[in-house]
Amino acid sequence: MQYDALAIIVGYLVIVTVAGSALARRASSSKGWSVAGGRMGLSMIAVGVAGTRIGGAGTYGVAERAMSGGLWYMWWYAINTFLAVAIVGLFFAKAYRRLSLRTVGEIFFVRFGTRRCQVLTSLCVQTEYLIVDVIEVYLIAAILTKVTGIGMGLGVAIAAVILTTYTALGGLWGSAVTNLIHCGVILLGLGAVGLAGTDSFGGWSAVQSAVDRHLDGGGQDRSAWWSFAGAGWGAVLGMFFSAAIHTPAASVYTNFSTAAKSEKILVPAFLSAGLIAGMMPLLAGYVGIVTLAKYGLSAGLRGYQNLTQLAMDINPWIGGVALAAILAAVISSGGPILLASATMFVNDWLPRIAKGFEQPSVRLYRITTAVYCAVAAVVAYLISQTKVSLLDLLLFGFAMVVPPAVAVGYLLYDRKTSEQGAYHGMLWGYLGGLAWFVAIKVAAAQGLSVDATSTPWERLLHYLFVHDGQGTDPSYLTTLIPLVVVPIVSRLRPSEPDGTEFYERIAAQQQDG
Repeated sequence: MQYDALAIIVGYLVIVTVAGSALARRASSSKGWSVAGGRMGLSMIAVGVAGTRIGGAGTYGVAERAMSGGLWYMWWYAINTFLAVAIVGLFFAKAYRRLSLRTVGEIFFVRFGTRRCQVLTSLCVQTEYLIVDVIEVYLIAAILTKVTGIGMGLGVAIAAVILTTYTALGGLWGSAVTNLIHCGVILLGLGAVGLAGTDSFGGWSAVQSAVDRHLDGGGQDRSAWWSFAGAGWGAVLGMFFSAAIHTPAASVYTNFSTAAKSEKILVPAFLSAGLIAGMMPLLAGYVGIVTLAKYGLSAGLRGYQNLTQLAMDINPWIGGVALAAILAAVISSGGPILLASATMFVNDWLPRIAKGFEQPSVRLYRITTAVYCAVAAVVAYLISQTKVSLLDLLLFGFAMVVPPAVAVGYLLYDRKTSEQGAYHGMLWGYLGGLAWFVAIKVAAAQGLSVDATSTPWERLLHYLFVHDGQGTDPSYLTTLIPLVVVPIVSRLRPSEPDGTEFYERIAAQQQDG
């Protein structure tokens, strides 16, 4: 057991839990809990959104992919991180605030006065959010069990208590303030590990030389590994589809948009968030480079170890800081997404219970948060006993959020978008993505392969569902279906009334007092 590292991460977890919970007074009303009472400033929104965007995938996930596949993954994950947040800030955030939304699905109720699009949107988004909640609990527990030696069951319970406590009590304020701490720890922690690792080699040129030797020994192409688009532009486009295009429907950004004390700060806040969040995978990738230089391609480092092993070997205290940075990355996305999950469950699925009860609704939000996280913890523990791929689940979750993102985009920028068009675009996009994901898993289980005697049909199926060991990302299908279905059905089945009042509300700049 690394007692120095243990002391750092225990202290860190206590600090963030107490800091988030201390803001319970600001979250004493329904509005205060879910949208910070509409009083949040630029810096809090920026760090709140930035921390939400970055998780395990954006830190040690990037390091692992960069080490094995090349630096293109680091560069383009960072670029797509910025683009994802910028798209929301530039094209969606003001509309969310002007409509006073607490969940992204409420936009359909405001426009059409019916709830089925709202409920379906919530289903799509919560498919991803439940997966993310499960993964965050799992990763926190995995780190705790590795460092302390406790069992996975206890680790999952501790993770759930931490996330539930500051999220349920502090609401969006608690999530934003703790994300201020998280962002600082991630940037400083990963930066310190990168600098210490480079210094241990004697400089950057020595790191480069060591990496080249390992690449040559592993039979990898140096120029492709170091290239800006080493895997080809098709892979770059695929990352945009999986990492960025779903973001406008990520409901947590609706919470932060409505939380802004002035709509004038929304665009700079989201752009700042994109820049902050984009720095994190760059730092993680840099640490991955130094780790590769130190240990080589076949070191067997998995998960968060690709960011912490180097630090542990340099100094236990730096190792503790590195572990704190990884925990920060995981918790920073876990808290706000848990809050958005509970908000959607209450506002979208329990509107009659939530409606008109200011204090009880806060209690309902908090109870729902606790139950939601408890369910995530149970699922996380069950997954820990299997060989389920967390990355596959995460990519599936991202794909499921694309249909409502496309539908919301049409709703805001195409006045002819109808309730029927939005509903059927989301429904068939969701079902199509689900069927595609299942087909990939079935093909993998059946061991579908091709050889010289395979028919063109068999080769097509192999490319779609087995290619590169993963098949074609479902995000392509979940984008294409609503992109086509929404406008066609909207023109065949127009909505009444025409939505003039809705679009006037969106167009009217709010006067902030």
